[in-house]
Amino acid sequence: MTRAAQTPSIATLPPLSLYIHVPWCVRKCPYCDFNSHAQKGDIPEQAYLNALMEDVTADIAGVQGRSIETVFIGGGTPSLMSPDFYRQLFERLSAHLQFAPDAEITLEANPGTVEQSRFEGFRAAGINRLSLGVQSFNPLHLQTLGRIHDDQAARNAINAARAAGFDNFNIDLMHGLPNQTVAQAVNDLEQALTFDPPHLSWYQLTLEPNTEFYSRPPDLPEDDALWDIIEAGGNLLRTNGYQDYEVSAWSKPGKASRHNLNYWEFGDYLAMGAGAHGKITFLDDNEIRRYWKTRQPEAYLNRIGSRTAGQQAIAVDELPLEFMMNALRLNRGVSEKLYTERTGLPLTGIAEILSAVRSEGLFEASRLQATPLGQRYLNSILERFL
Repeated sequence: MTRAAQTPSIATLPPLSLYIHVPWCVRKCPYCDFNSHAQKGDIPEQAYLNALMEDVTADIAGVQGRSIETVFIGGGTPSLMSPDFYRQLFERLSAHLQFAPDAEITLEANPGTVEQSRFEGFRAAGINRLSLGVQSFNPLHLQTLGRIHDDQAARNAINAARAAGFDNFNIDLMHGLPNQTVAQAVNDLEQALTFDPPHLSWYQLTLEPNTEFYSRPPDLPEDDALWDIIEAGGNLLRTNGYQDYEVSAWSKPGKASRHNLNYWEFGDYLAMGAGAHGKITFLDDNEIRRYWKTRQPEAYLNRIGSRTAGQQAIAVDELPLEFMMNALRLNRGVSEKLYTERTGLPLTGIAEILSAVRSEGLFEASRLQATPLGQRYLNSILERFL
């Protein structure tokens, strides 16, 4: 099935977010394919702070006058950095960028690297949301995953976050772990629910290239067991008032991650830090560009000025797939008008595809949204937009 060639005409800019990457961690987990590096000795905080500021100063020309709506600090293990690092970072960023008064600012935290005083310092620096990388409350599974914390440290970290004033936080959990039973997976969720978290990330362990688990695969649950885990866990979360608004994200009403929603709704985001990726819309050029930063921490630290390693405009014929790959992660999908607002392309260019998937019961009638049946065949739906 083909699409007619179109020329984009982007009339409005999408919301703008900021992603900051901290590449260091205590120990590389065997399943992790992120740009994370086990640090030996002290982290060069001041040097990294200076590098980040040189980097973003070189990038802000393309976003002048736009407000930052959300910030996400990921890694690695961002909670290894001191509260003073973040205090200085946001003070210096505020001199160059405008932050919305209600900006959501999230920090990823490893339960093995924090205590209440550190959380209080993060909050004082301007961070108002935490994402706690618990992964499991089962001691054996935590050991298998190579985590540096145990189950009690996870509980202590959640309690410390609340005591420090964080009423908006996420608990990160994984399922489909080596030799995990349905009961064990559900028990992880049950223990998380005792803390009444506003948001839960609950995603399946996958074996990614260039990881220890990929080269030496552990015994993972069979497909039937995985479906049983997903069904049982989903029923538990819905019963407790959580909405599965995205493929692997659950939240209480009104507590969805605004930063993640901006990704899935094809918004823009600045990138700072080693290996970070960004996406910016340029109205004058009717162009959407992706760009990425120097990956290795040492190389990032030692460059001068912009640390951008490469950039590329998204080809016009790739925009429909790029948009749909994001939008269809949302269970509620997006409005039809958002497609034109974010890509600059008329809906007529994909009208034939939409008509076909709707006639097959895979798409809702008036939204860019997969039906329950379509959710089971997302990959094959996306292939039609190639």
